[in-house]
Amino acid sequence: MAEMKDELTRRDFFKGAGLAAAGGAVALAGTQEDVGGTQKTSRAVLIRDEKAVSEAGVIDGERIQTMMDQAMTSLFGLEDPADCWKLIIKPDDIVGLKINVWRYLPTPKELVQVLRKGVMGAGVPAENIDESDRDVLKKDVFKRATALINSRPMRTHSWSGVGSLLKNYITFDNPPDYHDDSCADLAKLWELPVVKGKTRLNVLVMLTPQFHNLGPHHFDSKYTWPYKGLIVSTDPVAADAVGLRIIQAKRREVFGEDRPLQPTAHHIQRADTVHKLGVADMEKIDLVRLGWKADALI
Repeated sequence: MAEMKDELTRRDFFKGAGLAAAGGAVALAGTQEDVGGTQKTSRAVLIRDEKAVSEAGVIDGERIQTMMDQAMTSLFGLEDPADCWKLIIKPDDIVGLKINVWRYLPTPKELVQVLRKGVMGAGVPAENIDESDRDVLKKDVFKRATALINSRPMRTHSWSGVGSLLKNYITFDNPPDYHDDSCADLAKLWELPVVKGKTRLNVLVMLTPQFHNLGPHHFDSKYTWPYKGLIVSTDPVAADAVGLRIIQAKRREVFGEDRPLQPTAHHIQRADTVHKLGVADMEKIDLVRLGWKADALI
């Protein structure tokens, strides 16, 4: 009986999820659909922990593990985090963890370890898992990858408004080719053969996001703050839209006015309305809020 219930859960999950956006470019496991098949809503989980980052800026790996476990069970509707990983990763998958290595605000190693552990728990051997950013096209695992996990910190960006999950795939191609109109069409990256249809999970890191910058590659810690959160979704557009809303709210709080990003992060909206990659409309995002609630800004 238990096996039958698990199989029904799995079947119902994929029936409700679909392979969704951009002609199947992304497996939007958290997406529900209309009867006619039109994408309607995407689920994103915002989870925060007041003790995830210490006052000295030290990240607590155990708390990151707990946050991801809770986010996964909430996102996929299963009781065991390990079962959630098995839902999106198979033992014969070759898995690339697409991270970001910008020295001021990289994907935290503590999170990378949690992601790797989740993939290995789904039965993938260590030799079939790798993480990279700028060298993805040179890495054997990424060349052969059947599955991708996408994770990077959220920050303001002088070329695209924000550096987001959508932008994180820019190293899968020639970056300057995507700089027109403030990187408006970053969603095209998700149609590349090396990427298309492979992304199983997106984790937007909001532990200490950057809400303002003063030019290309600029970083000043006074423009970051301890938000201590993660946004987890199978829809990169929805996760980015939630992160952007938080960044904009922080800017209003700090500057005392609605100060638009320069340039605006319109690549997120276009990923929805033009490229049909996911959901950017906050009214159509099923946002689940978990954990620490103070100063959530959303």
